[in-house]
Amino acid sequence: MPSKSKKLNSSEIAAFEAKRDIGAEIFQSLKDMKAGKGKVVVSSATEAREATGLSQSQFANLLGVSVRTLQGWEQGRKRPSGAARTLLAVARTNPKAVLAVSAR
Repeated sequence: MPSKSKKLNSSEIAAFEAKRDIGAEIFQSLKDMKAGKGKVVVSSATEAREATGLSQSQFANLLGVSVRTLQGWEQGRKRPSGAARTLLAVARTNPKAVLAVSAR
């Protein structure tokens, strides 16, 4: 695989793609997953939501953000603000406190 730090020009991309064996790459990935070599990274937003036992829409409503914003945090496309990060940390470590406040 080409270096991620150097941009390739179109002829370099074409040469790289011509040498690839996508089927072999997929097969190797499946073998690696079966062997337990892969790892799943879970965001802090996902951990916080799962700790509360709420769905994405319920948790987004609790935090006062859109579901799309929460999904962005969970998928790592966006970072929560400082206040939201603090609230997520509280939800992760003490989900009952967050749920108790939301019940009022």
